This record gives sequence, structure tokens and C-alpha cells, in this order.
Amino acid sequence: MTKLSVNINKIATLRNSRGGNVPNLCKVAKDIESFGAEGITIHPRPDERHIRYQDARDLKQIVTTEFNIEGNPIQKFIDLVLEVKPTQVTLVPDAVDAITSNAGWDTVKHKDFLKDVISTFKENNIRTSVFVNADKKMIEGAVKTGTDRIELYTESYAVAYASGNKKGVEPFTNAANIAYELGLGINAGHDLSLENIKYFKDNIPHLLEVSIGHALISESLYLGLDNVVNMYLNKLK
Repeated sequence: MTKLSVNINKIATLRNSRGGNVPNLCKVAKDIESFGAEGITIHPRPDERHIRYQDARDLKQIVTTEFNIEGNPIQKFIDLVLEVKPTQVTLVPDAVDAITSNAGWDTVKHKDFLKDVISTFKENNIRTSVFVNADKKMIEGAVKTGTDRIELYTESYAVAYASGNKKGVEPFTNAANIAYELGLGINAGHDLSLENIKYFKDNIPHLLEVSIGHALISESLYLGLDNVVNMYLNKLK
């Protein structure tokens, strides 16, 4: 079964909008785990507009499933990951002012940089994943960085699916087969939702993990967090 890691950035956004500690991010993370999710994902950005760096430290003390920290490996981020030592670090090429992730790595152009960063994380027994488009050249480049996994950037699939074009999954199926043959683990994330997750899962071989935040939290406003987590788990079986 593909693991569900819940991105809790939006919970932090809600908390920060009012100040104080409501909703309590750590309590929400613990609740999400109790509802059955197999992982917690956070994506701190330099301005800490949602997840704060201290949140990563606090969550490390209470997360009992897999803990995944995403981000652009600037020095401040690298230092945080080495301090916290999560289960997995996912490297994302975000601009400093990015609202959300909007591109995968050019693993050919940035091979040496990624290789250096990844070797540091792996020396500290932290599993690594690199955010990439469903592109053969980028996946082949990812292998040369030494990463353990890739995370497929799935926005184009979600857009195609919403328009009724189910063939939008085909590049991701091909990418997953290539990655598996090259010895890479396969994660996926971005704009996956209750509407499109089952079709994606059914067509992506060897899919180890999906990371879902915005849609899952939005759907929970209507359906409840416990219910939505389990709806995803059922679709991922």
C-alpha cells in the first residue's frame, strides 16, 4: 500500500493568521497519525509564513510515523535538517518568494550541488528525495546525484484529470517505470486530491508515498479530518 504523508503547512497558516497557538500544530499532527496517516510532512520556507523552523524541532519530539521535511536546501534549511534528523528530506527548488512549489529540479544542471547536499544528509542517515518533473532526462540525472528517491511533481496530471484528460497520467507511469528500473524509490505530490488520487495510484507502479496537504485540509473543512484521512487511505489501498 502506498503511504499517505499529510502536509500540515495549511494548519500552520491558520494558526499564524491569528497569532497564538490555535490550532495547535503538534496536536493536529498527533491526531492525524491516530487517524491512520503514515507520515507527517512540513515545508518550512525562509520567511516562516506557515511552518516555523521551531515547529520542525517540536514535531520531531512527537511524530511517531515518518517525518518528512521539504524545502530548498539553502544553508539555514540544511542546518535545520541536520539538527532535527527527520526520516526523509525532500529537496525542492523553491524561489524564496514562491507561494507554492512550481517546478522540479534540473538534475543535470544542478547535479554537483545536489550530490554534495545529498551526501551530507545520507552521512547522517537521512533518506533523501528530489522533487522532479516526469521527465526521463531529469530522472536519469537524479540517479547521478545519489538520491534515494524522487518525488514526481504532479500538477500537470491534476490539471489534465480535472479537464477530463486521463491520458495526463501516462508521462507519470513512464517516469515511474524508468525510476524503478534505475533503482530509485518513487514518491509523488502536488495538487493530488480525493478526486484524482485513486486513478493516479492505480496507474503508477511502485508508488511508495504521496504527500498531500492543501487539498486534504480543504476537503476536511467539509468532511472532517479523521474522515478525509481514511478516505485517502482507502483510495490508496
